Amino acid sequence: MELLLSPEDKFKIESGIREKYAKVAASPEGLFKYPTGRAGLEALGYDPEILKTLPKSALDSFCGVGNPFSLGPINGGETVLDIGSGGGLDSLVAARLVGPGGKVVGLDLSPEMVARAYENLKQTDLANVAFQEFSGEALPFPDGSFDVVVSNGVFNLIPNKGRMLQEACRVLKPGGRLLIADQVLAGVLTKNVSERIDSWFR
Repeated sequence: MELLLSPEDKFKIESGIREKYAKVAASPEGLFKYPTGRAGLEALGYDPEILKTLPKSALDSFCGVGNPFSLGPINGGETVLDIGSGGGLDSLVAARLVGPGGKVVGLDLSPEMVARAYENLKQTDLANVAFQEFSGEALPFPDGSFDVVVSNGVFNLIPNKGRMLQEACRVLKPGGRLLIADQVLAGVLTKNVSERIDSWFR
C-alpha cells in the first residue's frame, strides 16, 4: 500500500535525497552501512573482466545495493534504461554488454550525480551512453523504448513506488526485462509518518 504524501512531504523527501547524493557524488565512502566502491562491486559479484575496462573513478563511485546483471542477460545491440544511475557504473557496465550497436540511458534525480556520471564516462571509450537528470516517477520516453530496464537501490527511495514500476513497465518493449536490485525492510515499520519522512533517504 502506498503511503499518502502531501506535496510538502514529497518535496522534503526529494530535497533530502538530493542533499545526501550531492555528498555521495563526491565520494560514497562512509555514507552507507554496506561496502561501496570496488569492495562493494567485488562482494556483489560484478564481472571482473568488465570492471577492468572501466576507470577507477567509476568504480569508486559505486554505491549500489545489489547486482542487477546477475538477474538475467543483456545482449548485444539492445537498448537499456538505468533508473537511478548515480555515478554511472551500472550504465557503463550495460554499455559494455550491449556493445557499439546498443544504447544505454542513465537517469538520476541528483544533478551532482549526473555530473559525476559524465565525468566517469569521459574517461572511457564508450560512445553509446547518455545521462539525464530526471525522476523515475515520470520517464521522458515513449512506450516500448527499451529492451531492458535496470535499477539498483532506487525503488527504495522513490515515494510512489507503484508509479515508478508502472513507468518502468510502460517504457519496456513487449518481452522486455526488468532487472531490479534493492533493499527491503526487515522488522517493524514505524507508523509515525513524520519519522518515516525524516529517515527516508538514510
